[in-house]
Amino acid sequence: MTSSAELHRRRGAAVARGVGSVISSYVDTASGGTIVDVEGREWIDFAAGIAVTSVGNSAPRVVEAVRAQVERFTHTCFMVAPYESYVAVCEQLNALTPGTFEKRSALFNSGAEAVENAVKVARHATGRQAVVVFEHAYHGRTNLTMALTAKNMPYKHRFGPFAGEIHRVPMSYPLRDGGLSGAEAATRALDLVDKQVGAENVAAVLIEPIQGEGGFVVPAAGFLPALRQWATAAGAVLVADEIQTGFCRTGDWFACDHEGVVPDLVTLAKGIAGGLPLAAVTGRAELMDAVHVGGLGGTYGGNPIACAAALASIETMRELDLSAAARRIGSVLTERLHAVAARDPRIAEVRGRGAMLAVELVRPGTLVPDPAAASAVSAACHAAGLLTLTCGTYGNVLRFLPPLVISDDELARGLDILDAAFG
Repeated sequence: MTSSAELHRRRGAAVARGVGSVISSYVDTASGGTIVDVEGREWIDFAAGIAVTSVGNSAPRVVEAVRAQVERFTHTCFMVAPYESYVAVCEQLNALTPGTFEKRSALFNSGAEAVENAVKVARHATGRQAVVVFEHAYHGRTNLTMALTAKNMPYKHRFGPFAGEIHRVPMSYPLRDGGLSGAEAATRALDLVDKQVGAENVAAVLIEPIQGEGGFVVPAAGFLPALRQWATAAGAVLVADEIQTGFCRTGDWFACDHEGVVPDLVTLAKGIAGGLPLAAVTGRAELMDAVHVGGLGGTYGGNPIACAAALASIETMRELDLSAAARRIGSVLTERLHAVAARDPRIAEVRGRGAMLAVELVRPGTLVPDPAAASAVSAACHAAGLLTLTCGTYGNVLRFLPPLVISDDELARGLDILDAAFG
């Protein structure tokens, strides 16, 4: 079998340098909570393909559904010759997402594409242009979603000019907010919108209920409900970007469920289809149906193989109660992370919810970010066979996103490696 070193040599001659990877080993197989590279080395997976393989790699129901669909047909384009699985996925999403009102869904390929289409729907339905986003936000790598994303390097650097009418306001970031409550943080942000944008000009308020790439920032209680209240009064569309938080990851089907916040539109991707590329916008029927026929779509959006995988993934989530699994994983992770934090002054905060947890590293006794420490701990994990990711505006956050089907033994071994890496 080809070695990782040989594959890396071939990669250098074939793959664009701008495409990065966390580790230099190349994957041969993966299942449950582990990955095996081409040399037979096993890695415990605390990344899940960035929250994608929540039901595990090669989940049995997903494999069976994909195999059956490939044998029937691989593509017709739903806009040309439609098929039942697209409709069935939309039915599931309409039923699962927050809110009891009538809903509609449209399927796409990636999270960024879902966000772009949510903005299109909001602008078309309201006749307004302005979109409000937040500090530390990440929404994608296309031109519009780079404008929506806060972090310059590596996502936006020298890729402009970007789309206009994007207005960024402060996020509720409890560690760095000086004690602001959720309501106070919301007032700080929304006062800027009222004064600098004008509520009557806002098409959409777009927010991740728990920020992902920005550092797993969990807003203070009351922040999201205050945004909901303001958007309703302003006639603006509240869009919840649940791309990383959705599908049982935080211990609920969706992170908005935690405070009972009901968005008008939800963007979905990542964990939806067991690793196959699928994304969606789901929301109020009157908003989604405001767009003219032909205004939404795409050649590959809602591909039949990805739809089959999504239906099997959702069935797996229900059958295995992966929301409960996420809460259980979160309990174990939180206990161990707090134990590490108690002896390591670099850890300023343990935060997150369910199986979406992180630690923020700083210079001891300060809130000065320490990205070098985060990189060093992550590198030590990689060297010992644990796949971890860093994130955060300052690059100083270690995030943990294990598959929701990870075994107790795999979880414990991964935490032992993490504990040793901090040492």
